[in-house]
Amino acid sequence: MSESVYKVIELIGTSSESWEKAAAAAVERAAKSLRDLRVAEVVELDLQLDAKGKIEAYRAKLNVSFKFEGT
Repeated sequence: MSESVYKVIELIGTSSESWEKAAAAAVERAAKSLRDLRVAEVVELDLQLDAKGKIEAYRAKLNVSFKFEGT
């Protein structure tokens, strides 16, 4: 097996429906511009609230790794 290097970036996905959909949105968007995605780790979940305390959005912060091909 050859050696590889992976880069990790932090992303935040949002959804008006759930944390799962927020995480999925972040991964789906990353997949449009990054190749060889390997792992997505959810590191934090939070909520965006309106002035009355009602949930406006679910937010998921992820660390996403992909194979590094740069110099």
